[in-house]
Amino acid sequence: MIYISNDFKKTKEMEQYEKETGKSAIWRGKITEGFKRWKKGEKSILTDKERLSVYISKEKKSRWQAFATVHNYSTFSKLIREGVDYYIKEKSKPFSRILTELDADVDFSISHELKERLTTIKGYLQLLIEDYTGDLNDEVITILGDILEESKQLEDKIVKKFNNVEGIIEKYDVLLIEDDISTVTLIKKFFKRKGYSLKGVLTGSKGIEELKLISPKLILLDIMLPDISGFEICKILKSDENYRNIVIYYLTAVPNGEVEKKMEETQADGYILKPFDLSELEFLFKYL
Repeated sequence: MIYISNDFKKTKEMEQYEKETGKSAIWRGKITEGFKRWKKGEKSILTDKERLSVYISKEKKSRWQAFATVHNYSTFSKLIREGVDYYIKEKSKPFSRILTELDADVDFSISHELKERLTTIKGYLQLLIEDYTGDLNDEVITILGDILEESKQLEDKIVKKFNNVEGIIEKYDVLLIEDDISTVTLIKKFFKRKGYSLKGVLTGSKGIEELKLISPKLILLDIMLPDISGFEICKILKSDENYRNIVIYYLTAVPNGEVEKKMEETQADGYILKPFDLSELEFLFKYL
């Protein structure tokens, strides 16, 4: 970008550009890229757009930077635009609205119909797995098992949110707070094979709710969660005398350096970087 001294006067051409586009031809002493493109006859890609300013905390900026690095976003602007679009899209889904409106009056017939269909899905999946195991390869069996597990989790969610049923509180050894359901399913199976029980939840807020009911021996905590940063959750728990003695390990794809910077501040007991082999989790059994 070409630098222009502060006493430089705008040309008639610049004034025309600003009148047509509503954009500045000079910004902080420099000719803007938009004006240069306009001068060449190119249509400005910003003529139908408006600049918005967003103020965020250092903590949120750090989380965004880590996410952008892991997922190869070139700019914060791109991350924000895609994030807003995704949020609006998800919040617009009827089923998503149903599950999030916890205090709304719910038509129990909807609950009944959903549970009936889930029962049918689970039943057929169970039959496929049990009766056709010899005809299906291992990958298909694994996928069917994952779908069955996800169906059970969805059914549990429907029961809690629609029927407001006070279920039996079952104790477990490990709480996994992780927004990727396939990862939750995989790790849950791994601990179950080793003789330990694990409860998986998909959001930070749900994890905090669980801790009001059960104090596990170990928490595996993702950092990039959809609602609350794992860093924030860890700080909250380690500063509370009721939870500070629970062992907390981050389970994350955030770069090693970013995690190291937060270890002392959040008082986490350690971290495991993704991707990982299940055998790398075996050292955690000493806490159980």
